[in-house]
Order: sequence, then structure tokens, then C-alpha cells
Amino acid sequence: MRFSAPSSPTLRLRDRAFVWGQRTYLMAILNVTPDSFSDGGEFNSLETAVAQAHRLAQAGADLLDIGGQSTRPGAVTVSEAEELARVVPVITALRSGYSDYSPLAIPISVDTTRASVARAAIAAGADVINDISAATFDEAMLTTVAELQVPIVLMHIRGTPQTMQQLTDYQDLMGEIKTFLETRITAAQTVGIPAEHIILDPGIGFAKTVDQNLQILRQLPYLRSLGYPLLVGPSRKSFIGHLLNQPDPKARIWGTAAACCAAIAGGADIVRIHDCQEMQAVCRVADALWRT
Repeated sequence: MRFSAPSSPTLRLRDRAFVWGQRTYLMAILNVTPDSFSDGGEFNSLETAVAQAHRLAQAGADLLDIGGQSTRPGAVTVSEAEELARVVPVITALRSGYSDYSPLAIPISVDTTRASVARAAIAAGADVINDISAATFDEAMLTTVAELQVPIVLMHIRGTPQTMQQLTDYQDLMGEIKTFLETRITAAQTVGIPAEHIILDPGIGFAKTVDQNLQILRQLPYLRSLGYPLLVGPSRKSFIGHLLNQPDPKARIWGTAAACCAAIAGGADIVRIHDCQEMQAVCRVADALWRT
């Protein structure tokens, strides 16, 4: 089956319209984990997670990406029960209100590779599935997403977070990423996921060296040719730390800003970031420079 490109440039989530090509949208990261690479342990209680979600929304986030499983290199896989216990109560609290916080209407994506977590998160009030494996880790993911009728982010990866940094030997980096994504688009559409519900992510930092991450940012237009919205997630990642000789992920904010600018110049529709207020300003200026 040959996949078809989206027929509409607009994705509607709750009361918001995401019009691809109009501006860059901010996906703000909310890791409810004890071991994520830059903010592990900061937001892994219900109170701290809800407070951070409200801060991100007030800072201009267009959607929140909530994850209960760290995907940093070498991260230990948690049980399904633990991932559910981390993610679902936070989504529920954001939708229903918690303590002195009112309910949030902002769209929510859940960062998971498990179909069971995707189903529970959508039932709790999430809107999008963000799967770093492009639905290859759980064979039930695509059929679940089709049944739920929600969008999915399909990301390029090799191996798993435990093995990916030993799998960076590409003969044709961009060609192989494009072929992988084409295969996953076809798989998604075969089970009934509409083209308008598919977003692509080249997987910055996932089975990629420093030079390969830079090549992806330089050559994003090659992936734009697929005709799907692109999400790029360079925020605070180790290739920026390498370039800046900066071991502290939180001190990589301006390197992240430069990477976001490059992504926008290359046609990214969404940037996945930690530092929402700062990246909102970066994206608005970059949009004025590079979007027609």
C-alpha cells in the first residue's frame, strides 16, 4: 500500500487548531519520572507535576507532552503498572483540577510506547500519542491509536534506549530515516489511521551521533518532502552539551535556541522543548524570519 499525504493542513485538538506552516508550535516536556536526563525527580509527584504543567501553559505551550518512562540513553524500562501510576493521575488532575489549580484545557500528548498506557491516557483526557518507537515496540499500538481516533507522532529510532547509541552506523542517514518513516506511515494507514493524524519526528539524539544530529537539522527539507508535519526535539540534548562543552543539561538553553532556529528554518512544525518561555520568544522571531 502506498501511503497518502494529509489532505488538510489543519489538526484540531480540543479548542485549538494547529495549522501546519502558519507558525511553530511548542510541545512542552513534562517528565513525571525520577530519572530523565535533565529534570528527573523534579516533577514526579502529583503536586509538582500539576504546578509545572500550569507554568508551562502560562508560558505559552501549545501542548504538553507527559512521559512516565525515561528514554535517555541507558534508561531502565519501568513496568507497565509503574508507568500507568505515574502518568494517568497527572492527566486526570490536569483535566479535573487539583488543589487550588483549575482544570487545564490545553492539549496533552502522552510519551509512551505501550498501547495500554496510550489507551488509559486518552481515557483520562490526553489527546495525542507520542511514540519514540514509531509503534514498533508494541504491535498493538497502531490498532489502538486507530480505534481511539487520535493523532500519533512516529519517531525514527534504532534499537532501544538501552542499545541505540551503539547503532549509529548508517550508510545513508537521511535516506534511511526517510525509508523508515515511509514504512511506518504505510503501516499506520493500513490499520486505518488517517494521514491527518500522523506527525513525523526524525529522532534527534536517538541512535544518532553529534554530526548526524547536525546533519538532520541541516537537511530537514528532505523529510518535509514526505508531506507530513514534522516535530523536532533538540532540547538540552547531549549533542548540544558536546558542542558547548557543557555537562549540565539545564545550561544548554541557548544551544537549544540555536537548534530550534535551525529546525524552524528547515520547516519544523513543532519543537519539543523544556524551556517554554525562552523558546517561545526564539520561535516567534524565527517564524518572522523564515515563514512566509
